Amino acid sequence: MPHSPSMPRLILGSSSRYRNELLSRLRLPFSSVSPDIDETPMPGESPEATALRLAQAKAQAIAANAPDALIIGCDQVATLDGRQIGKPGNHENALAQLRLMRGREVIFHTALCLLDTRTDAVLPLQLDNVQAFVRFRDLPDEELDAYLRIEQPYDCAGSAKNEGLGIALIERIDSSDPTALTGMPLIALTSMLRHAGVQFFQE
Repeated sequence: MPHSPSMPRLILGSSSRYRNELLSRLRLPFSSVSPDIDETPMPGESPEATALRLAQAKAQAIAANAPDALIIGCDQVATLDGRQIGKPGNHENALAQLRLMRGREVIFHTALCLLDTRTDAVLPLQLDNVQAFVRFRDLPDEELDAYLRIEQPYDCAGSAKNEGLGIALIERIDSSDPTALTGMPLIALTSMLRHAGVQFFQE
């Protein structure tokens, strides 16, 4: 779908299928570009600071080649007892993560950045961090292992895809934005887009 002449290009700085699906809900034309950045946390950096920095870095990495655009950057950091939980990468690490998290609450920091590269932008940069408090069920090793073999969420922080079968691992989710845990808080994003002059509900 071509973008409206009155609306700048909208670019999602992510190759995530789930973030693409979430943004599609808004029925706005957009393109996706995968930013190439180092996502390693900095020494002494808080989980919230890591998520916010990386969300902004992803948007800025695309901005160099995207004038007159609205660029969305997202990043998510999971924490248990204040310590970051990264992407497991393999089955053994994922099982260790789920064992550690069962029966406990994990906080997911989902950072969102909207970068407006128009020369007359009123708010060139908008940043927000939306938290989701997730309590995992206290399940035996056999169930955790079976889940991992079915869904193989080895590229997900927290080793579970709540948008898939991983929802069966979860006992409760508390968040002000229901899509934050999936990777992009749409309530926060629509607020940012409105501040940037984007109109919704256009026929």
